[in-house]
Amino acid sequence: MSQKRNPGDYKSDIRPVWCAGCGNFGALSAIYHALAELDVEPHMMVDVSGIGCAARTPYFIESYKMHTLHGRAGPVATGVQLANPDLTVMVTGGDGDGFAIGGGHMPHLARRNVNITYVLIDNHVYGLTKGQASPTSHEGMTTRSTPYGNQDEPMKPLACMLAYDASFVAQGFAGDPKMCARLIRDGLEHKGFAYVHILAQCPTFNAENDVEYLRGIVRAAPENHDVSDWDAAMRLVRKSGEHEPVGLLYKMERPTLDEHMAEIVRQAGGSRDYDIRKIIGLSRP
Repeated sequence: MSQKRNPGDYKSDIRPVWCAGCGNFGALSAIYHALAELDVEPHMMVDVSGIGCAARTPYFIESYKMHTLHGRAGPVATGVQLANPDLTVMVTGGDGDGFAIGGGHMPHLARRNVNITYVLIDNHVYGLTKGQASPTSHEGMTTRSTPYGNQDEPMKPLACMLAYDASFVAQGFAGDPKMCARLIRDGLEHKGFAYVHILAQCPTFNAENDVEYLRGIVRAAPENHDVSDWDAAMRLVRKSGEHEPVGLLYKMERPTLDEHMAEIVRQAGGSRDYDIRKIIGLSRP
């Protein structure tokens, strides 16, 4: 019997290139621990990303990986998961990649209930392109693209994902990697589309939302919060004030996209034992 893997087994030979103090380090550590807890086989995992600082994450994980076009990680991950439903498929990216150029894909990932886990690391700014305002930048925030203050109302990703009918919605804080690891682990175990939002600091381009600011606004979801109650989850994330709820906010079970596709194959005259692995040579009949 093989020995259970530890978090270090998921570190690739490529060292992270983020700035010192970046919240991405906490999120990456959480991913390592989540994978180790589930003892995920590296050759049975694919991490897909688009463009951005957080989108570099796959390079630092011992797994298969795809660094795709800006904002297109979701559709690519969907194809990967449908091609081989046995894989553990994860998307890692930032607020710009996920909710700006890639924002049009988010509702479809959620409504189709694609069996992937989307870990979105939100630092409220474009870091890779040197500090422009992002979809989640706070109103009045001064950046290189908003020298007179951001005039746009920031998006509320959690409210969006609930409205899109995602079947698993959670939020963590990069300064608490243990919590993030638990949420990512639960997301990976969830059968369906799991959205894990991680609040993170960017010490180089976002001085307004530094780690101490974030630490001061996060609040654990109430102990009596019913994660199966969509209305309660929406009220929690839309609640006025400066606080951000962290923890598992919503979860429900419903059929996944690959299950629907398998049913279409059956109705079209295919076999109930249809196995894509046999077709692509991963196993023999």
